[in-house]
Amino acid sequence: MTIGSKQKKSQKSKEVIVDEKSPLLPTNHEGDSGSDEFNGASFSGAVFNLSTTIVGAGIMALPATMKLLGLILGIVVIIFMAFLTEASIEFLLRFGRTSKSVSYGGLMGDTFGKYGRMILQICVLVNNVGVLVVYMIIIGDVLSGTTSSGIHHPGVLEGWFGEHWWNGRFFVLLVTTLAIFAPLASLKRIDSLSYTSALSVALAVVFLVITVGITVFKLINGTILMPRLLPDVTSVTSFFNLFTVVPVLVTAYICHYNVHTIDNELEDNTQIKAVVRTSLALCSSVYVLTSLFGFLLFGDATLDDVLANFDTDLGIPYGSLLNDAVRVSYAAHLMLVFPIVLYPLRLNLDGLLFPSARPLASDKLRFASLSTGLIIIIFLGANFIPSIWDAFQFTGATAAVCIGFIFPAAVILKDRYGIATKRDKILSIFMIVLAVFSNLVAIYSDAYALLKKNPSHNE
Repeated sequence: MTIGSKQKKSQKSKEVIVDEKSPLLPTNHEGDSGSDEFNGASFSGAVFNLSTTIVGAGIMALPATMKLLGLILGIVVIIFMAFLTEASIEFLLRFGRTSKSVSYGGLMGDTFGKYGRMILQICVLVNNVGVLVVYMIIIGDVLSGTTSSGIHHPGVLEGWFGEHWWNGRFFVLLVTTLAIFAPLASLKRIDSLSYTSALSVALAVVFLVITVGITVFKLINGTILMPRLLPDVTSVTSFFNLFTVVPVLVTAYICHYNVHTIDNELEDNTQIKAVVRTSLALCSSVYVLTSLFGFLLFGDATLDDVLANFDTDLGIPYGSLLNDAVRVSYAAHLMLVFPIVLYPLRLNLDGLLFPSARPLASDKLRFASLSTGLIIIIFLGANFIPSIWDAFQFTGATAAVCIGFIFPAAVILKDRYGIATKRDKILSIFMIVLAVFSNLVAIYSDAYALLKKNPSHNE
Protein backbone atom coordinates (compact mmCIF):
# COMPACT_ATOMS: atom_id res chain seq x y z
CA MET A 1 0.00 0.00 0.00
CA THR A 2 1.41 3.41 -0.92
CA ILE A 3 1.59 6.32 1.47
CA GLY A 4 -0.60 8.49 -0.69
CA SER A 5 -3.46 6.04 -1.06
CA LYS A 6 -6.93 7.23 -0.09
CA GLN A 7 -9.71 5.71 1.98
CA LYS A 8 -12.93 4.85 0.17
CA LYS A 9 -15.94 3.73 2.09
CA SER A 10 -19.01 1.84 0.84
CA GLN A 11 -22.08 1.55 3.02
CA LYS A 12 -22.57 -2.02 1.84
CA SER A 13 -19.12 -3.50 1.98
CA LYS A 14 -17.51 -1.18 4.56
CA GLU A 15 -14.21 -1.72 2.74
CA VAL A 16 -11.50 0.44 4.26
CA ILE A 17 -8.24 1.43 2.58
CA VAL A 18 -6.02 3.41 4.90
CA ASP A 19 -4.06 6.55 4.07
CA GLU A 20 -1.05 5.98 6.27
CA LYS A 21 0.05 9.61 6.14
CA SER A 22 -3.31 10.82 7.33
CA PRO A 23 -2.91 12.54 10.70
CA LEU A 24 -6.52 11.85 11.63
CA LEU A 25 -6.31 8.24 10.62
CA PRO A 26 -9.34 6.05 11.34
CA THR A 27 -8.36 2.89 13.11
CA ASN A 28 -7.56 -0.05 10.92
CA HIS A 29 -9.71 -2.64 12.62
CA GLU A 30 -7.92 -5.52 10.96
CA GLY A 31 -4.97 -4.63 13.13
CA ASP A 32 -7.02 -5.04 16.27
CA SER A 33 -8.11 -8.24 17.86
CA GLY A 34 -10.11 -10.46 15.58
CA SER A 35 -12.99 -10.66 18.01
CA ASP A 36 -13.66 -6.92 17.78
CA GLU A 37 -16.20 -6.79 14.96
CA PHE A 38 -16.99 -3.18 14.02
CA ASN A 39 -19.71 -2.40 11.49
CA GLY A 40 -19.77 1.37 11.76
CA ALA A 41 -20.73 3.99 14.31
CA SER A 42 -24.35 4.97 14.89
CA PHE A 43 -25.80 8.46 14.39
CA SER A 44 -26.31 8.96 18.11
CA GLY A 45 -22.80 7.74 18.93
CA ALA A 46 -21.35 10.18 16.39
CA VAL A 47 -23.40 13.06 17.83
CA PHE A 48 -22.25 12.28 21.36
CA ASN A 49 -18.59 12.06 20.31
CA LEU A 50 -18.69 15.32 18.35
CA SER A 51 -20.67 17.09 21.07
CA THR A 52 -18.16 15.92 23.65
CA THR A 53 -15.35 17.27 21.47
CA ILE A 54 -17.09 20.66 21.41
CA VAL A 55 -18.36 21.00 24.99
CA GLY A 56 -15.19 20.93 27.00
CA ALA A 57 -13.62 23.47 29.30
CA GLY A 58 -14.63 26.35 27.03
CA ILE A 59 -18.04 26.45 28.63
CA MET A 60 -16.49 27.56 31.92
CA ALA A 61 -15.11 30.75 30.37
CA LEU A 62 -18.31 31.72 28.55
CA PRO A 63 -20.04 33.46 31.50
CA ALA A 64 -16.95 35.70 31.72
CA THR A 65 -17.35 36.59 28.03
CA MET A 66 -21.01 37.40 28.76
CA LYS A 67 -19.82 39.74 31.53
CA LEU A 68 -17.71 41.59 28.96
CA LEU A 69 -20.25 41.63 26.11
CA GLY A 70 -23.52 41.96 28.03
CA LEU A 71 -26.46 39.56 27.77
CA ILE A 72 -27.86 40.53 24.36
CA LEU A 73 -24.59 40.83 22.44
CA GLY A 74 -23.18 37.80 24.27
CA ILE A 75 -26.02 35.51 23.19
CA VAL A 76 -25.93 36.84 19.62
CA VAL A 77 -22.17 36.25 19.34
CA ILE A 78 -22.40 32.68 20.71
CA ILE A 79 -25.07 31.78 18.13
CA PHE A 80 -23.20 33.59 15.35
CA MET A 81 -20.02 31.65 16.11
CA ALA A 82 -22.00 28.40 15.87
CA PHE A 83 -23.10 29.30 12.32
CA LEU A 84 -19.53 30.22 11.34
CA THR A 85 -18.30 26.92 12.77
CA GLU A 86 -20.88 24.97 10.78
CA ALA A 87 -19.84 26.79 7.59
CA SER A 88 -16.14 26.06 8.16
CA ILE A 89 -16.84 22.36 8.81
CA GLU A 90 -19.00 22.19 5.68
CA PHE A 91 -16.06 23.59 3.68
CA LEU A 92 -13.80 20.84 5.00
CA LEU A 93 -16.29 18.05 4.32
CA ARG A 94 -17.23 19.24 0.81
CA PHE A 95 -13.65 19.70 -0.35
CA GLY A 96 -12.61 16.52 1.45
CA ARG A 97 -15.19 14.55 -0.54
CA THR A 98 -14.03 16.12 -3.81
CA SER A 99 -10.35 15.45 -3.14
CA LYS A 100 -11.11 12.00 -1.61
CA SER A 101 -9.23 13.07 1.53
CA VAL A 102 -10.12 11.10 4.66
CA SER A 103 -8.77 13.63 7.15
CA TYR A 104 -8.30 17.32 7.77
CA GLY A 105 -4.56 16.81 7.41
CA GLY A 106 -5.07 14.90 4.16
CA LEU A 107 -7.12 17.80 2.77
CA MET A 108 -4.46 20.32 3.79
CA GLY A 109 -1.83 18.12 2.18
CA ASP A 110 -3.88 17.80 -1.01
CA THR A 111 -4.39 21.59 -1.17
CA PHE A 112 -1.07 22.96 0.06
CA GLY A 113 1.32 20.00 -0.08
CA LYS A 114 3.42 18.41 2.65
CA TYR A 115 4.05 21.65 4.51
CA GLY A 116 0.36 22.51 4.61
CA ARG A 117 -0.33 19.18 6.28
CA MET A 118 2.53 19.67 8.73
CA ILE A 119 1.34 23.16 9.73
CA LEU A 120 -2.14 21.77 10.44
CA GLN A 121 -0.65 18.96 12.52
CA ILE A 122 1.41 21.43 14.57
CA CYS A 123 -1.67 23.60 15.17
CA VAL A 124 -3.65 20.59 16.38
CA LEU A 125 -0.79 19.74 18.74
CA VAL A 126 -0.68 23.27 20.19
CA ASN A 127 -4.47 23.55 20.47
CA ASN A 128 -5.13 20.14 21.98
CA VAL A 129 -2.24 20.22 24.42
CA GLY A 130 -3.46 23.63 25.59
CA VAL A 131 -7.05 22.42 25.91
CA LEU A 132 -6.07 19.28 27.82
CA VAL A 133 -3.89 21.33 30.17
CA VAL A 134 -6.95 23.51 30.82
CA TYR A 135 -9.00 20.38 31.60
CA MET A 136 -6.49 19.26 34.18
CA ILE A 137 -6.23 22.76 35.67
CA ILE A 138 -10.00 22.89 36.17
CA ILE A 139 -10.09 19.38 37.64
CA GLY A 140 -7.33 20.40 40.04
CA ASP A 141 -9.14 23.64 40.91
CA VAL A 142 -12.39 21.79 41.62
CA LEU A 143 -11.00 18.92 43.66
CA SER A 144 -7.99 20.55 45.37
CA GLY A 145 -8.69 24.28 45.25
CA THR A 146 -6.84 27.24 43.81
CA THR A 147 -5.35 30.55 44.94
CA SER A 148 -5.89 33.69 42.86
CA SER A 149 -4.89 37.26 43.79
CA GLY A 150 -4.13 36.11 47.31
CA ILE A 151 -7.62 34.63 47.78
CA HIS A 152 -7.84 30.88 48.36
CA HIS A 153 -10.77 29.01 46.82
CA PRO A 154 -10.98 25.63 48.59
CA GLY A 155 -11.55 22.47 46.56
CA VAL A 156 -14.27 19.89 47.12
CA LEU A 157 -11.97 17.38 48.80
CA GLU A 158 -10.50 20.05 51.05
CA GLY A 159 -14.01 21.08 52.07
CA TRP A 160 -15.02 17.51 52.85
CA PHE A 161 -11.92 16.21 54.61
CA GLY A 162 -9.78 19.22 55.46
CA GLU A 163 -6.34 19.96 54.08
CA HIS A 164 -4.16 16.85 53.71
CA TRP A 165 -1.26 15.78 51.52
CA TRP A 166 -3.42 13.25 49.67
CA ASN A 167 -5.95 15.84 48.49
CA GLY A 168 -3.31 18.29 47.32
CA ARG A 169 -3.30 19.30 43.67
CA PHE A 170 -0.32 17.23 42.51
CA PHE A 171 -1.45 13.98 44.12
CA VAL A 172 -5.11 14.32 43.04
CA LEU A 173 -4.11 14.96 39.42
CA LEU A 174 -1.67 12.05 39.55
CA VAL A 175 -4.38 9.65 40.76
CA THR A 176 -6.85 10.99 38.18
CA THR A 177 -4.28 10.52 35.42
CA LEU A 178 -3.41 6.95 36.37
CA ALA A 179 -6.93 5.78 37.22
CA ILE A 180 -9.00 7.51 34.50
CA PHE A 181 -6.99 9.20 31.75
CA ALA A 182 -4.52 6.38 31.12
CA PRO A 183 -7.13 3.57 30.74
CA LEU A 184 -9.39 5.64 28.47
CA ALA A 185 -6.41 6.82 26.40
CA SER A 186 -5.54 3.18 25.66
CA LEU A 187 -8.67 2.74 23.49
CA LYS A 188 -7.69 2.70 19.81
CA ARG A 189 -11.02 3.53 18.17
CA ILE A 190 -12.91 6.75 18.79
CA ASP A 191 -16.29 4.99 18.62
CA SER A 192 -15.22 2.98 21.68
CA LEU A 193 -15.63 6.25 23.61
CA SER A 194 -19.26 6.82 22.57
CA TYR A 195 -20.66 5.60 25.91
CA THR A 196 -18.32 7.72 28.01
CA SER A 197 -19.12 10.62 25.66
CA ALA A 198 -22.85 10.15 26.29
CA LEU A 199 -22.18 10.16 30.03
CA SER A 200 -20.04 13.29 29.74
CA VAL A 201 -22.83 15.13 27.89
CA ALA A 202 -25.26 14.04 30.60
CA LEU A 203 -22.93 15.41 33.29
CA ALA A 204 -22.71 18.73 31.45
CA VAL A 205 -26.51 18.85 31.41
CA VAL A 206 -26.55 18.12 35.18
CA PHE A 207 -24.24 21.11 35.69
CA LEU A 208 -26.54 23.26 33.55
CA VAL A 209 -29.78 22.13 35.24
CA ILE A 210 -28.42 22.86 38.73
CA THR A 211 -27.13 26.28 37.64
CA VAL A 212 -30.48 27.17 36.06
CA GLY A 213 -32.36 25.93 39.15
CA ILE A 214 -30.27 28.03 41.54
CA THR A 215 -30.63 31.13 39.35
CA VAL A 216 -34.41 30.76 38.99
CA PHE A 217 -34.78 30.29 42.77
CA LYS A 218 -32.82 33.48 43.44
CA LEU A 219 -34.72 35.38 40.75
CA ILE A 220 -38.02 34.44 42.39
CA ASN A 221 -36.65 35.61 45.76
CA GLY A 222 -35.51 38.88 44.21
CA THR A 223 -31.88 38.43 45.24
CA ILE A 224 -30.43 38.80 41.74
CA LEU A 225 -29.85 42.21 40.19
CA MET A 226 -30.49 42.75 36.50
CA PRO A 227 -27.09 42.53 34.73
CA ARG A 228 -25.96 44.59 31.77
CA LEU A 229 -27.73 43.88 28.50
CA LEU A 230 -25.05 45.54 26.35
CA PRO A 231 -21.29 46.01 26.73
CA ASP A 232 -19.90 48.95 28.65
CA VAL A 233 -17.97 50.77 25.92
CA THR A 234 -16.50 54.03 27.19
CA SER A 235 -13.34 54.32 25.10
CA VAL A 236 -11.55 52.94 22.06
CA THR A 237 -9.65 50.54 24.32
CA SER A 238 -12.85 49.12 25.83
CA PHE A 239 -14.24 48.67 22.30
CA PHE A 240 -11.20 46.72 21.14
CA ASN A 241 -11.34 44.62 24.31
CA LEU A 242 -14.63 43.18 23.09
CA PHE A 243 -12.70 41.29 20.40
CA THR A 244 -10.64 39.45 23.03
CA VAL A 245 -13.59 37.08 23.50
CA VAL A 246 -13.30 35.75 19.93
CA PRO A 247 -10.36 33.39 20.66
CA VAL A 248 -12.22 32.04 23.70
CA LEU A 249 -15.38 31.44 21.65
CA VAL A 250 -13.42 29.84 18.80
CA THR A 251 -11.77 27.50 21.29
CA ALA A 252 -15.20 26.63 22.70
CA TYR A 253 -16.40 25.45 19.27
CA ILE A 254 -13.27 23.74 17.97
CA CYS A 255 -14.03 20.18 16.86
CA HIS A 256 -12.74 20.21 13.27
CA TYR A 257 -9.89 17.79 13.93
CA ASN A 258 -12.35 15.02 14.88
CA VAL A 259 -14.99 15.53 12.17
CA HIS A 260 -13.29 13.38 9.51
CA THR A 261 -12.51 10.61 12.00
CA ILE A 262 -16.15 10.49 13.08
CA ASP A 263 -17.23 10.64 9.43
CA ASN A 264 -14.94 7.72 8.54
CA GLU A 265 -16.42 5.54 11.28
CA LEU A 266 -20.08 6.34 10.57
CA GLU A 267 -22.20 3.42 9.43
CA ASP A 268 -23.87 5.78 6.95
CA ASN A 269 -21.50 8.63 6.21
CA THR A 270 -24.16 10.61 4.34
CA GLN A 271 -25.39 11.51 7.84
CA ILE A 272 -22.32 13.55 8.75
CA LYS A 273 -23.93 16.92 7.97
CA ALA A 274 -26.89 16.06 10.19
CA VAL A 275 -24.45 14.91 12.88
CA VAL A 276 -22.61 18.27 12.72
CA ARG A 277 -25.81 20.34 12.81
CA THR A 278 -27.33 18.32 15.64
CA SER A 279 -24.14 18.56 17.69
CA LEU A 280 -23.77 22.31 17.13
CA ALA A 281 -27.44 22.93 17.98
CA LEU A 282 -27.10 20.91 21.19
CA CYS A 283 -23.85 22.57 22.21
CA SER A 284 -25.01 26.09 21.32
CA SER A 285 -28.07 25.61 23.50
CA VAL A 286 -25.90 24.48 26.40
CA TYR A 287 -23.51 27.40 25.83
CA VAL A 288 -26.26 30.04 25.71
CA LEU A 289 -28.03 28.72 28.80
CA THR A 290 -24.81 28.33 30.79
CA SER A 291 -23.60 31.82 29.85
CA LEU A 292 -26.98 33.40 30.53
CA PHE A 293 -27.70 31.80 33.88
CA GLY A 294 -24.08 31.82 35.04
CA PHE A 295 -23.85 35.57 34.44
CA LEU A 296 -27.29 36.18 35.97
CA LEU A 297 -26.24 34.25 39.07
CA PHE A 298 -22.89 35.95 39.70
CA GLY A 299 -23.09 39.21 37.72
CA ASP A 300 -19.93 41.32 37.73
CA ALA A 301 -18.38 38.91 40.24
CA THR A 302 -18.22 36.19 37.54
CA LEU A 303 -14.69 34.75 37.44
CA ASP A 304 -12.74 33.62 34.38
CA ASP A 305 -13.51 30.03 35.45
CA VAL A 306 -17.13 30.17 36.63
CA LEU A 307 -16.67 26.93 38.58
CA ALA A 308 -14.53 28.90 41.03
CA ASN A 309 -17.65 30.97 41.85
CA PHE A 310 -19.31 27.87 43.26
CA ASP A 311 -17.23 27.85 46.43
CA THR A 312 -19.16 30.70 48.05
CA ASP A 313 -22.42 30.83 50.02
CA LEU A 314 -25.20 30.96 47.44
CA GLY A 315 -27.76 32.04 50.02
CA ILE A 316 -30.18 29.19 49.26
CA PRO A 317 -31.17 25.96 51.05
CA TYR A 318 -28.66 23.14 50.55
CA GLY A 319 -26.35 25.65 48.87
CA SER A 320 -23.20 23.83 49.95
CA LEU A 321 -24.50 20.51 48.58
CA LEU A 322 -25.47 22.11 45.25
CA ASN A 323 -22.08 23.81 45.01
CA ASP A 324 -20.35 20.47 45.35
CA ALA A 325 -22.74 18.79 42.88
CA VAL A 326 -22.04 21.46 40.25
CA ARG A 327 -18.29 21.25 40.61
CA VAL A 328 -18.02 17.47 40.85
CA SER A 329 -20.36 16.86 37.89
CA TYR A 330 -18.34 19.14 35.63
CA ALA A 331 -14.99 17.81 36.81
CA ALA A 332 -16.25 14.31 35.97
CA HIS A 333 -17.44 15.59 32.58
CA LEU A 334 -13.96 16.89 31.77
CA MET A 335 -12.39 13.60 32.81
CA LEU A 336 -14.50 11.85 30.17
CA VAL A 337 -13.84 14.50 27.50
CA PHE A 338 -10.08 14.13 27.95
CA PRO A 339 -9.62 10.97 25.78
CA ILE A 340 -11.75 12.41 22.95
CA VAL A 341 -9.35 15.35 22.61
CA LEU A 342 -6.27 13.21 23.18
CA TYR A 343 -7.23 10.90 20.29
CA PRO A 344 -6.49 13.33 17.40
CA LEU A 345 -3.58 14.82 19.34
CA ARG A 346 -1.83 11.46 19.41
CA LEU A 347 -2.53 10.78 15.73
CA ASN A 348 -1.22 14.17 14.61
CA LEU A 349 1.95 13.80 16.66
CA ASP A 350 2.45 10.36 15.12
CA GLY A 351 1.92 11.85 11.66
CA LEU A 352 4.63 14.43 12.35
CA LEU A 353 7.18 12.07 13.86
CA PHE A 354 6.51 8.91 11.83
CA PRO A 355 4.87 9.96 8.55
CA SER A 356 5.83 6.76 6.72
CA ALA A 357 5.24 4.25 9.50
CA ARG A 358 2.47 1.64 9.57
CA PRO A 359 -0.88 2.65 11.13
CA LEU A 360 -0.54 3.71 14.75
CA ALA A 361 -3.26 1.34 16.00
CA SER A 362 -1.27 -1.68 14.80
CA ASP A 363 1.97 -0.69 16.57
CA LYS A 364 1.46 -1.22 20.31
CA LEU A 365 4.85 0.15 21.36
CA ARG A 366 4.49 3.37 19.36
CA PHE A 367 0.90 3.81 20.52
CA ALA A 368 1.82 3.34 24.18
CA SER A 369 4.92 5.55 23.96
CA LEU A 370 3.11 8.48 22.35
CA SER A 371 0.16 8.18 24.75
CA THR A 372 2.43 8.09 27.79
CA GLY A 373 4.62 10.96 26.63
CA LEU A 374 1.67 13.23 25.87
CA ILE A 375 -0.06 12.54 29.17
CA ILE A 376 3.15 13.31 31.09
CA ILE A 377 3.58 16.64 29.24
CA ILE A 378 -0.04 17.61 29.90
CA PHE A 379 0.22 16.59 33.55
CA LEU A 380 3.32 18.76 34.07
CA GLY A 381 1.72 21.70 32.24
CA ALA A 382 -1.37 21.54 34.47
CA ASN A 383 0.82 21.79 37.56
CA PHE A 384 2.70 24.90 36.37
CA ILE A 385 0.09 26.96 34.43
CA PRO A 386 -2.26 28.59 36.96
CA SER A 387 -4.95 30.29 34.84
CA ILE A 388 -7.38 28.81 32.31
CA TRP A 389 -7.90 32.28 30.77
CA ASP A 390 -4.19 32.53 29.96
CA ALA A 391 -4.26 29.08 28.34
CA PHE A 392 -7.45 29.84 26.40
CA GLN A 393 -6.14 33.14 25.11
CA PHE A 394 -2.88 31.51 23.97
CA THR A 395 -4.39 28.49 22.22
CA GLY A 396 -7.38 30.47 20.95
CA ALA A 397 -5.29 33.30 19.54
CA THR A 398 -2.85 30.96 17.80
CA ALA A 399 -3.80 27.41 16.86
CA ALA A 400 -7.57 27.37 17.41
CA VAL A 401 -8.44 30.14 14.95
CA CYS A 402 -6.17 28.55 12.35
CA ILE A 403 -7.92 25.18 12.73
CA GLY A 404 -11.42 26.64 12.94
CA PHE A 405 -11.37 29.51 10.45
CA ILE A 406 -8.13 30.33 8.67
CA PHE A 407 -7.28 26.89 7.22
CA PRO A 408 -10.84 26.08 6.00
CA ALA A 409 -11.05 29.56 4.46
CA ALA A 410 -7.64 29.11 2.81
CA VAL A 411 -8.82 25.82 1.25
CA ILE A 412 -11.82 27.67 -0.21
CA LEU A 413 -9.74 30.55 -1.56
CA LYS A 414 -7.21 28.17 -3.13
CA ASP A 415 -10.21 26.33 -4.70
CA ARG A 416 -8.07 23.67 -6.30
CA TYR A 417 -11.08 21.91 -7.88
CA GLY A 418 -13.03 25.02 -8.91
CA ILE A 419 -16.11 24.20 -6.82
CA ALA A 420 -16.19 27.21 -4.46
CA THR A 421 -19.04 29.67 -4.93
CA LYS A 422 -18.81 33.45 -4.68
CA ARG A 423 -20.60 33.24 -1.33
CA ASP A 424 -18.00 30.72 -0.10
CA LYS A 425 -15.16 33.06 -0.97
CA ILE A 426 -16.77 36.14 0.61
CA LEU A 427 -17.46 34.17 3.80
CA SER A 428 -13.88 32.85 3.78
CA ILE A 429 -12.43 36.35 3.53
CA PHE A 430 -14.64 37.46 6.42
CA MET A 431 -13.44 34.49 8.53
CA ILE A 432 -9.80 35.34 7.93
CA VAL A 433 -10.24 39.08 8.63
CA LEU A 434 -12.19 38.38 11.83
CA ALA A 435 -9.68 35.79 13.00
CA VAL A 436 -6.57 37.86 12.29
CA PHE A 437 -7.98 41.13 13.70
CA SER A 438 -9.37 39.59 16.89
CA ASN A 439 -6.16 37.65 17.42
CA LEU A 440 -3.99 40.73 17.15
CA VAL A 441 -6.23 42.52 19.65
CA ALA A 442 -6.23 39.54 22.03
CA ILE A 443 -2.45 39.11 21.84
CA TYR A 444 -1.91 42.84 22.43
CA SER A 445 -4.36 42.77 25.35
CA ASP A 446 -2.64 39.76 26.93
CA ALA A 447 0.84 41.25 26.46
CA TYR A 448 -0.26 44.55 27.96
CA ALA A 449 -1.88 42.81 30.93
CA LEU A 450 1.25 40.73 31.56
CA LEU A 451 3.46 43.83 31.48
CA LYS A 452 1.20 45.67 33.93
CA LYS A 453 0.65 42.69 36.21
CA ASN A 454 2.36 42.65 39.57
CA PRO A 455 4.54 39.49 39.77
CA SER A 456 3.05 38.70 43.17
CA HIS A 457 -0.40 38.60 41.55
CA ASN A 458 0.32 35.44 39.60
CA GLU A 459 0.35 32.96 42.43
